[in-house]
Amino acid sequence: MKKAALHNLGCKVNAYETEAMQQLLEEAGYQIVAFHEKADVYVVNTCSVTNIADRKSRQMLHRARRSNPDAVIVAAGCYVQAEDTNVLEEGIADIILGNNKKEHLIPMLTQYCKTHTPAKDWESLDGTQGYEPLSICRTNQHTRAFLKIQDGCNQFCSYCVIPYMRGRVRSRKPQDVVEEAERLAQSGCKEIVLTGIHLSSYGIDCGAVKGEGLLGLLDKLHEIPGIRRIRLGSLEPGIITEAFAQALAGMDKVCPHFHLSLQSGSDSVLRRMNRRYTAAEYEQKCQILRRSFVRPAITTDVIVGFPGETEEEFLQTEQFLEKIRFYEMHIFKYSMRTGTKAAAMDHQVPDAVKAQRSAKLIALGRQMSNSFRESFVGEAADVLLEEEFVFHGKRYETGYTKEYVKVAVESSQNRANTIVRGKITGYLTQDLYLMVEF
Repeated sequence: MKKAALHNLGCKVNAYETEAMQQLLEEAGYQIVAFHEKADVYVVNTCSVTNIADRKSRQMLHRARRSNPDAVIVAAGCYVQAEDTNVLEEGIADIILGNNKKEHLIPMLTQYCKTHTPAKDWESLDGTQGYEPLSICRTNQHTRAFLKIQDGCNQFCSYCVIPYMRGRVRSRKPQDVVEEAERLAQSGCKEIVLTGIHLSSYGIDCGAVKGEGLLGLLDKLHEIPGIRRIRLGSLEPGIITEAFAQALAGMDKVCPHFHLSLQSGSDSVLRRMNRRYTAAEYEQKCQILRRSFVRPAITTDVIVGFPGETEEEFLQTEQFLEKIRFYEMHIFKYSMRTGTKAAAMDHQVPDAVKAQRSAKLIALGRQMSNSFRESFVGEAADVLLEEEFVFHGKRYETGYTKEYVKVAVESSQNRANTIVRGKITGYLTQDLYLMVEF
């Protein structure tokens, strides 16, 4: 039996697509092994969101070649969508699969094994393409599955190359999404996480008003027996309206956990980023969510050191974050991506300044996260158990509440993928709460 190894770089959409390619390989008779092991085929699902991501993608392709010089190296995804010819010419990959072409993995491998001629399956995504029919029937995580429902982006933020790598917005047919969710439920999965390159745009390419397409899909998913929880991936602020939030609040399977992209709390920086909202408008969206849900977990992304970011603009962002009080913040130091408008902007911020600002916001984020989690102490919660955890000689099972607060339950049983109810009593470790079952 031939062996195959896969490595994923980048976002949750990439993670989903890597899992889908793994299942294609398994169905074709390949044994899946770890990426560091010797394999006959290596698949690297690449990322190109920054210049650093490009470099990491190349490093993983070189690592695969060193692991087994005789193996077939497949480079897929965003990096090769931009740099497809160079990778083939340099000999660091044998097969190129551009975005929207990963479903052709097995036919391309079959062709290569016959001809031993490097080949690519690639097309420009400048125009309108259909949605690539990748799917999964189970998840490696067993309890939680990413479910991709959308691809592409029409936003063109000044720092982002993704619309060029992924193309314009393309939505998956609702029935296809529902059928995949049903298969996942039948395999035992209790939680699904809807993901896409620009999830908030789901359905707009089919004529739906922003938000309505996503709500219609959620209505259908909410009816699937076996699916106990539905999480939403990253949302744009513009999708949050009173009607949208109230509709979500009426679906008890939808988790009150919202990743609402921010990037900066300074209006002048937001304009340079082409983010299409102001800090005040963003704040209104958070207020809507907090009126509609009891203590929703609101998380966000922030970029520090965007070109031209002054001390005053950074201070505006810091003060805005303190005002909003997020559950978690993902802090990124601006990383140049060749080909974007931001890369050509004047007044690039020195790395030392980015590092200083990043450290300050990471510390602030840690404090806010602790405060949010501490607010649950003394309260009852439902927890979807996932894995075993041993601490000071005692065995625990860990899992997450609907707000994605991680807790531990002392247990001698193995109840992974089971929802239990109990009272959160306090810290077990710095990042883990202890729950006593009812």
